[in-house]
This record gives sequence, structure tokens and C-alpha cells, in this order.
Amino acid sequence: MSTLTPVPREDWSPDLTEFIASFRANVGAGRSEAGRASGANLLGTLAHHPALTQAFLTFNGHVLYGTTLTPRQRELLVLRVAHRRRSDYEWAQHVLLGRAAGLTDDEIAAVASDPVSLGALDRVLLVAADELLVEGALSGETWKALSADLDDRQIMDVVFTVGTYALVAMALRSFGVEPEPELVPHLPS
Repeated sequence: MSTLTPVPREDWSPDLTEFIASFRANVGAGRSEAGRASGANLLGTLAHHPALTQAFLTFNGHVLYGTTLTPRQRELLVLRVAHRRRSDYEWAQHVLLGRAAGLTDDEIAAVASDPVSLGALDRVLLVAADELLVEGALSGETWKALSADLDDRQIMDVVFTVGTYALVAMALRSFGVEPEPELVPHLPS
């Protein structure tokens, strides 16, 4: 596996340092400390390419906090992607965010092992994530099932959430980004 060593914060460009501080202040407003980890390994790795980092984090801020999905729905999708793409870092970060969004530890475990134990919409969201990851599109049946509870904008946010976090998982694994020590949860086997 290829790896990029995180750039220490003191070596970041002034523009990137200012952008990250502003980004965290804006998107982090209202987030609890329980739903936030340092992100030093991820941000330090992204610091290798400041222009890409700024563009991506701006878009990702919308996927995380401008979405029409509930935080719980968003986190179910991201956790499913992390599980299916075997991304330890993404899983660990989003277990924290999932808990902050109201997911129980049993629900989080079910994302990886027993989706049948989840509610109907939760199960359809996981099926949607699986279809998008495997087929690259939602089936007509899944679109119809999602439409029973979600409007068109929400379904668009499902697609963009899964696509964004599949990209993030690919980057995290390719660059060898390891979870910070405070991120205890590891992917279930």
C-alpha cells in the first residue's frame, strides 16, 4: 500500500491553515465534542495538496452539513460505505458522528452485520448504498422504495453522500491514513 506521511500542522501553508480554521468554525458550529475527532492524520495528509483540499472540503462541507438528509440517515450511509470499502479511518470517524447523530452502538453494528434488525427506511438506505457502490446506480425498485419516504432532493443527497464517501474511503486507503489514537472503533470483521 502506498502511504503519504501527514504534513505537520506547523508546516502547512498559511492559506491552508486559515482555510482549515475557517472551515472548522463554520461546519463545526453546533457539533458536539463527542462527534468530533482531531482529524490530524487526514488533514495532515491532505495538506500535501492545499488547492485540492480546499476545493474538496468545501464540497464535502455541503455533503456533511448542507444535506437534506437527517444526520442519522447521512451517517448510516457513510458507515455502510466505510464498511463496504474497508476504510478503518472512515469507520472510526463516523462511528463518533453516528453516535452524535443518535445512532446506538447496536444500530452501528447492524450496518456491518445485520441490517435486517434496522427499520425499513434504514434498510433501504443501506440497499441504496450497496447498489451505488456495486452497480453505480439505483435500481428502479430502490428508487421507488426511497421515494416512499424521501423527496427527489433527498434521493440526490443519498447518491452524492455515497459517492463522496466512496471517494474518501478510496483516498484514505490509498494514502494509508491511519485513525488517530482517540478513534477507538475499528471496522467489524
